[in-house]
This record gives sequence, C-alpha cells and structure tokens, in this order.
Amino acid sequence: MGAYKYLQELWRKKQSEVMQFVLRIRTWEYRQLPVIHRCSRPSRIDKARRLGYRAKQGYVIYRVRIRRGGRKKQAPKGQVYGKLKRVGINQKKPRRNHRAIAESRVGRRVPGLRVLNSYWVAQDATFKFYEIILIDPTHAAIRNDPRINWICQPNKKHRELRGTTSAGVQGRGLRQKGTKGSKNHPSVRAAYLKRNRVKLRRYR
Repeated sequence: MGAYKYLQELWRKKQSEVMQFVLRIRTWEYRQLPVIHRCSRPSRIDKARRLGYRAKQGYVIYRVRIRRGGRKKQAPKGQVYGKLKRVGINQKKPRRNHRAIAESRVGRRVPGLRVLNSYWVAQDATFKFYEIILIDPTHAAIRNDPRINWICQPNKKHRELRGTTSAGVQGRGLRQKGTKGSKNHPSVRAAYLKRNRVKLRRYR
C-alpha cells in the first residue's frame, strides 16, 4: 500500500486511540482560530487529493467552523402569535446539510474563488469543522490546465450557493436513481410544477 492508502485506513478507524488523541488536539486548536480561515495545507491530504486538490498554484484550502444541531426560533417568551402549525420553537432543522452550509459561507467570504469540493476534518460536542477546496479561476496555471479549467467558465460562479457542488447535490436528493428519485429530478420545485401545473393544450 502507498502512503495515502495508509492515511485512508487511519481515518477510517476514528475511534482508535491514535485518532481520538489527534482529533482531540486538533479540535482544541481549531476552536482557537477564527471561524473561517485559510490553511497553509490540507489536514487530510489523502482525502483532499481524492476530491481534486493538487499542491500547485491556484488551489486554496479554507477551514470553517459550523455550529452543530438544529436551531431555536427567536420568539419573546416563546409565544408565537399565529396558527398552531407555526408555534414550534425548538427542533428547527435546516434544509441543507452542514457541509453545504459550510461551503456557502466560505464562498461568500471569498467571492473571487470557485468552490471545488469539501470534506469533514473534525467535530466536538458543539462544532463541526470542514475544509473547503477553492480554485482561482483567473490564475494562468488553472486556465491552462485542461483537467480543471472547466471551473473557469462563467456559469460555474457560486456553485455552492446553487446546490451544484457534491454536498449540494447530495442535499437535494439527486443521488437517488430511478423511480425513487422521480420527485427530486430535475429539482423538487420543477417536479412539483410538472405534476401540478394546469396544461391547457390546444387540442384536448
């Protein structure tokens, strides 16, 4: 096995003593840093390379901290004046997964870069930490590389905000194939309109 394969096997055994110690130290370190900050190198080089990262000019890694769990509605004294359906205070869950939210926050922070992919690096009782692979679409090393210059096209701006990154596609339910995913393709909204829109054909 190569070195990356050994690293991959280490990360698969997250409850081993070695990984528990490493993750405990890393989560402490990450908590001391700003919520969104640039990394000098990936924490998981094997995972980053599998997702498209290369140690060359034009590739950037950002790390972001996301608060775990659902959210609580802001309502004075917990009173919601409205229908019973809307009186919930707790158990408010976001529609997107944590990784997609992390990508969108970094994408807004550095709007000149393009989000390629992301991966989990650590978590504790309060936070989850993700690393985001970003690419500079104006760099000559990227524009001249035929394997990655697709991301320089103008329709690839802010993929993370439109749900077209890997985390966004997963959150939209588009990994489901066949009839199971019929209500998700091409999107939930489009599938709903296709079923419910009144079609008044000329000859009917």
